[in-house]
Amino acid sequence: MRVTIINIGDELLIGQVVNTNASTMSRMLTAAGMDVRRTVVVGDVYQDIWNAVDEAMHESDAVLVTGGLGPTKDDITKKLLCEYFGSELEESPVALDNVKRIFASRGYDLTPVNRAQALVPKCCEVLNNDLGTAPCMWFAHGGKVLVSLPGVPFEMDWLMRNRVVPKLQETFHTDVILTKNILVQGIGESFLSDLIEPWELSLPKNIKLAYLPVAGMVKLRLTAHNTTDLPLQGLYDLAGKYIVGEDCETLDELVHKTLIARGKTLTTAESCTGGNIARLLTAQASASAYFRGGVVAYSNEVKESVLGVKHETLAQHGAVSEETVREMVEGVRQRLGADYAIATTGIAGPGGGTPDKPVGTVWVAVCSKDKTVTQLMHYGDRRQQTIDRTTNQAYSMLIKLICQED
Repeated sequence: MRVTIINIGDELLIGQVVNTNASTMSRMLTAAGMDVRRTVVVGDVYQDIWNAVDEAMHESDAVLVTGGLGPTKDDITKKLLCEYFGSELEESPVALDNVKRIFASRGYDLTPVNRAQALVPKCCEVLNNDLGTAPCMWFAHGGKVLVSLPGVPFEMDWLMRNRVVPKLQETFHTDVILTKNILVQGIGESFLSDLIEPWELSLPKNIKLAYLPVAGMVKLRLTAHNTTDLPLQGLYDLAGKYIVGEDCETLDELVHKTLIARGKTLTTAESCTGGNIARLLTAQASASAYFRGGVVAYSNEVKESVLGVKHETLAQHGAVSEETVREMVEGVRQRLGADYAIATTGIAGPGGGTPDKPVGTVWVAVCSKDKTVTQLMHYGDRRQQTIDRTTNQAYSMLIKLICQED
């Protein structure tokens, strides 16, 4: 089953808004056994949208369109689809009831402009949008399907999961497509490729391997058609010491799931990462189940007064040292009462380096009640890259420590 995704909006074309809808939709569709052939971004131009829809309808079995469904004058998708399918607008009772419910729940009066949200092409089926007023519209035409969804990411996400993907699976016969992520850390992409080449060359033709490097780690993504048997043992035999985990998109997601599964708690003491480690973890739902809190100890005074780093340690070894990061990580774990702790200290740059501690010098530490592990890293003079790579290094070290103690 072939699918084309069309995302509409000038804000996407000019880079004002990052097009996360395409990646989210692609992941859902692929996981459901559908073949995403193309994603297209078009601006709020009638003819451009028409051309994109027409081309997609000719080449794909299903076309999914997001955007252009609000109450304002530049939202033109409904009128265009009405013309494209030779229909006319009518007020949908289902859509109107939903608009009334949304406005009542927010304590607003229903205005004529917003009542117009309930106008849909007569030929479509309305899939109720529980989270917003813009309707999701399902068009069946000539054995093919077009689905028009709102562009608001959380509304689109809910509709895809609860309405669109299940209905597409009912409508079309889909292949079995299995995807699996393997998170690798501590080896560069080219070195990893050389290391696992014998295994990669032995993969059957229905299994594809992709290398997805990001911030000091590599995500290996296996995509298998019409099989649930993935030959992973050969990969582990060659690169097992670098594999941190499976079935997660990111290392922070892996840390999140690992701590929740084991009922363990975590705290952080961050200097050069500036709270990035804690930020990514607390962005995930249920982080309060394990995250006790964190300290961004940017100054030496805070390292001493809050974390308990000795003045003598800082004077003798400096803030960027193994001795300091060790006292940071052990201090924050004890003070915040967690099972595990992470600490970072370094020179993110672009200034501040010295001959013996150049920009990009970073110390990372993780600890439990019984063990502390430290690691010296050198990341170069790109500030954000240093922060991101340090963050992933810390997550990886924590995962390995937890697994050692299981």
